[in-house]
Amino acid sequence: MSNLVAPRTIDLAHLGRYTGGDAKLNAEVFRLFSQHCSDALRCLDQFLLRPERDGWCEAAHGLKGAALGIGAFDLAEAAGAAEDMEFQSSHACAATVLRTLNERAEVVLAYIEAYLAG
Repeated sequence: MSNLVAPRTIDLAHLGRYTGGDAKLNAEVFRLFSQHCSDALRCLDQFLLRPERDGWCEAAHGLKGAALGIGAFDLAEAAGAAEDMEFQSSHACAATVLRTLNERAEVVLAYIEAYLAG
């Protein structure tokens, strides 16, 4: 998994505008984000199984905002694409968007794991 971690997966300078660059505060924000991200992805996976997808946009929107807050801009972009999907979109299209979202989240979560370990 470490080979997925890119140096700019999370913009620490962006996060530092909110945390003052405090490593302990960054770590706490990252722990909270990791839990939120995992919960949101689990919800989106469940919504994908429902024909009406009620709650899909809200879950994607929440993840987008959280990702923007920590400076995970690629993940935020994927969450924005999920948020903007039409409810009538095909299951295959929604599954593709969710797969991209999961791939980007995996990279961000690996970065966070490495940050917390270091």
